[in-house]
Amino acid sequence: MKTILLLLLILFALALLWVRLAPINGDEWHLDPADADPPRGAGVRLIGPEAPRFPGMPDGVLGAFADIALSDPRTRLLDGSLDEGMMTFVARSRVFGFPDLVTVKATAEGDRTKLSIISRAKYGRSDTGVNAARVDRWLHEMRLRLGEG
Repeated sequence: MKTILLLLLILFALALLWVRLAPINGDEWHLDPADADPPRGAGVRLIGPEAPRFPGMPDGVLGAFADIALSDPRTRLLDGSLDEGMMTFVARSRVFGFPDLVTVKATAEGDRTKLSIISRAKYGRSDTGVNAARVDRWLHEMRLRLGEG
């Protein structure tokens, strides 16, 4: 019995290491939110009329979004830049470090900027609303900084 429990514990530890250390291919995840496949149950996609709009030019609006995203613990830039007009972030869960990927694209619409956003889990189908809550929190901070989106 102890041997089985030890083996299960080792397998669990190896799975957690894989989740934390497995490489994330930017080419697979750094896609225009409108062109990316919809999230598999765990995530959110705001495109077209659902995408929020903010006053300002794309580089300024995307820069503000990047500042907010990168101020979140366990979040880093995976791919993209202000010059490209699109960025993909990896945000990891607090306990086990599961990666979620958030891609945002800034598009000028007159004196406003549309942010197309997709946030999805790399592993699994359910995230108990974590992706949607994160995007909502970041967009709330954007509204406080830039005005109504």
